Amino acid sequence: MQDQLTAELLLDAYRQGVFPMSEARDDPDVFWVNPVRRGIFPLGHFHISRSLKRIILKEDYTVTVSQAFPDVVRACAERPETWINETIFELYCDLAKKQHAHSVEIWSDGQLIGGVYGIIIGAAFFGESMFSRKKNASKIALAYLHHRLLHTGFLLFDTQFLTRHLASLGAIEISRAGYRFKLQHALESKADFLSPDYSVSTLSITQDNGQTS
Repeated sequence: MQDQLTAELLLDAYRQGVFPMSEARDDPDVFWVNPVRRGIFPLGHFHISRSLKRIILKEDYTVTVSQAFPDVVRACAERPETWINETIFELYCDLAKKQHAHSVEIWSDGQLIGGVYGIIIGAAFFGESMFSRKKNASKIALAYLHHRLLHTGFLLFDTQFLTRHLASLGAIEISRAGYRFKLQHALESKADFLSPDYSVSTLSITQDNGQTS
């Protein structure tokens, strides 16, 4: 199947509501996943705790967008168990070159300490994976990503599955039918992830990125 799997086929799969995974880093096979229950971030309802707000406002980090996409994907795969094999890595890097995949990177002292990446089609962002090499780095990346999606026209922020970590940040779970409804609406709309009119500050992140408690 790998020989036939292309970036274009991958995009078609996302349009149908399915996404690829592998059993392990060294497993050459790829299989398709179509969850009965789907995780999403309702845009405008990202939860920022008081502690995360303090961390964001401290601003002892640097944020970049799609400046180290392959490094982010590799870092996401640096764990004992991963669904990112070489085929998936190469496909996503190909999509990044075609502006259908983007990443948000968090840096400290010149070192990549956290990030998140995903696929873009229309006004849908399909979050794929994230990582932290320093505490809270992935939360910072998600906060900046959510703010960008909220302010550049996106309608759907797909997280694939709902985890406790994502739920603590405001993600919810919806039915497959509910997801397909939101997906279709987002695919028929347009968004501009790299909009030149977009601007961000730590204050805007903590004030209007979502709910704080």
